[in-house]
Amino acid sequence: MIEGLKIFRQGKVRDVYDLGDKLLMVATDRISCFDVILPTLIPDKGKILTEVSLFWFSFLKDTVKNHLFSAKASDLFETISGSDQEYLQGRIMIVKKCKVVPFECVVRGYLSGSGWKEYQKSQSVCGIKLPEGLKESSKLSEPIFTPATKAEVGHDENVSFEYMRSKIDPTLADQIKQLSLDIYRKAADYADKKGIIIADTKFEFGLDGDELILIDEVLTPDSSRFWPKAEYQPGRPQNSFDKQFVRDYLETLDWNKTPPGPVLPQEIVKKTQSKYREALEALTNR
Repeated sequence: MIEGLKIFRQGKVRDVYDLGDKLLMVATDRISCFDVILPTLIPDKGKILTEVSLFWFSFLKDTVKNHLFSAKASDLFETISGSDQEYLQGRIMIVKKCKVVPFECVVRGYLSGSGWKEYQKSQSVCGIKLPEGLKESSKLSEPIFTPATKAEVGHDENVSFEYMRSKIDPTLADQIKQLSLDIYRKAADYADKKGIIIADTKFEFGLDGDELILIDEVLTPDSSRFWPKAEYQPGRPQNSFDKQFVRDYLETLDWNKTPPGPVLPQEIVKKTQSKYREALEALTNR
């Protein structure tokens, strides 16, 4: 916790503070898998996530407005102590307050994760019927929009777009769906040229007055599946630049995916940090 600042909300990875007319988002080095915060930190993970988000916010600025005011810790130096100043460098975003849309806005370009599990049972994902004969990690003919409810604790739940339209203004839901698909296509096309497949990702939106804006993180290794294009082969799980690596390790353990989460061995920590850095460098050339 940052001394002298009022906590607004503590998420699985981000701590959010109330600055009055703005919010301060701090990306910690925590990692969550299966909606459980693990006890082991991934060093510099918060800084990497912040830098990736800042890159995408800039890249997408002509497609969608976002909530960012500043990413400079120096803008807070009058209100926080020296030790906190050092910690916050590179891991903050000062952002607009807005009304958050209560859905995770997921776009899938490939069949993986919970989408693959659902397809095996019903040949559909979130109510969207898909062709027969698809394999794990198959590329879809067109990206699909598959929203999920936002859970404060526990697991988010995949829902149909029709359910989303029944819970919020239908016109707003239609706008969110189209915008999510547009953002995904633009980002996926760019990443493809950098040797990365964005298999799926989730966006969050808010309303700044009547204007829809992109909020939270965007297209990070925490909110997306990033696969190395050169190694892609449908019909199996893919190597990844994201926390799927940690999920795969956890699946080998005798753990029921409820708190408390298991401690990660240092080998897994180091490999995870390396994968996050690889994604940052590939996407941003930094």
